Amino acid sequence: MTWSIPHIITGAERHLLEGSLDRNRTELVNTARGLSEADARRRLVASPTTAIGLLKHAAVAERIWFQQVLARLPASECDGGTTAGDTSFTVADDETLPDVIAEFERASERSRALAAHFDLDHTTTHPVLGEVNLRFIYLLLIEDFARHAGHGDILREQLKNPS
Repeated sequence: MTWSIPHIITGAERHLLEGSLDRNRTELVNTARGLSEADARRRLVASPTTAIGLLKHAAVAERIWFQQVLARLPASECDGGTTAGDTSFTVADDETLPDVIAEFERASERSRALAAHFDLDHTTTHPVLGEVNLRFIYLLLIEDFARHAGHGDILREQLKNPS
């Protein structure tokens, strides 16, 4: 097996966390990049999960965790929507796959910029979980985006080999 892991295999904890999250962001985008609009929106499972919907959901997660929870920005100062749950997978008819990829990439860039102002041990309050720190947010999104990239890989495989 050949691994194609970028330059994030050594270094300080923060460097490893940021690099791992960036790698999973890239892998998630790559599961949808190059699909047709129809394929990106095709529902192949019972849930509302689609390739484009996974990216929309990830953009919402970026905004919730970094803009609302970490930076404590009011909703009026958050980019785009921050509705969680199944509705975070909803993509408007006039949004294209490149639009949603760009939205996710903008949300990710803003997350990077906001997180740069906080130490890993900085704590903030999540409305359901209570006290969390930036380290937890990184770990949560690394895990979440890795799982969703796996979902995207399976969707892409189903598109190539329909049963």
